[in-house]
Amino acid sequence: MDGLTAEEIERFVEGGFVRLDGAFPREVAEAGRALLWERTGCDPHDRRTWTRPVVRLGGCHDEPFRAAATTPRLHAAFDQLVGSGRWVPLGGLGTWPVRFPHPDDPGDAGWHVEASIAVDDGTGLNARSDGRALLLLFLFSDVGPDDAPTRIRVGSHLDVPRLLEPYGDVGAEFLAFAPEAVAATEHRAVAHATGAAGDVYLCHPFLVHGAQAHHGTEPRFMAQPPLLPVGRLDPTDPRAPVERGMRVGLP
Repeated sequence: MDGLTAEEIERFVEGGFVRLDGAFPREVAEAGRALLWERTGCDPHDRRTWTRPVVRLGGCHDEPFRAAATTPRLHAAFDQLVGSGRWVPLGGLGTWPVRFPHPDDPGDAGWHVEASIAVDDGTGLNARSDGRALLLLFLFSDVGPDDAPTRIRVGSHLDVPRLLEPYGDVGAEFLAFAPEAVAATEHRAVAHATGAAGDVYLCHPFLVHGAQAHHGTEPRFMAQPPLLPVGRLDPTDPRAPVERGMRVGLP
């Protein structure tokens, strides 16, 4: 099964993300969503049970989630962006910030870059993106503009490497680094991770992104797992598009 076109790969390098339409079957998304509804403790037919703006669920390894994460089309795209044999297959999906239509602030809508390593003060990230080859957004429900789509600063991954380089392999602490990344990427245009159930966004690990409140009518179900690397990424010897995206952003 074909993965990404040459144009889509270049769009990933330059913009920091690409959407793989129909990466897994819609019926798989529906089966997974039924399981997720049960785990939220909410009733899909009774809005009175939708009492929180976001319900967080952990990793899920049931068959629908394993099936969604292991399609030939997805694996082909991983090979194209990271390199054959350079990523760890997914055995399931997580984490799940299930977002509900709700008037309250979700409390987690700040811009940030995902953490991937342990640092002295908690979690953080470094210039080689140890611990994360890609950030993945698996849509298990249709997501329109009002359905709390993830916000993306287009091309922001190009600004982050020069900020991280002074921290070396030790890395920067997640919360302390976020303001640096936010300030350095304010000039970037904003896109939204909308799409249909079964679509997957393949994102550069340094992409600056953020959640937002849900202003639609139906909950949004999305997993955001990392794709783990085998070995270390090397922006000084960019063999794959993910490393090219790092190299462009270095001085």
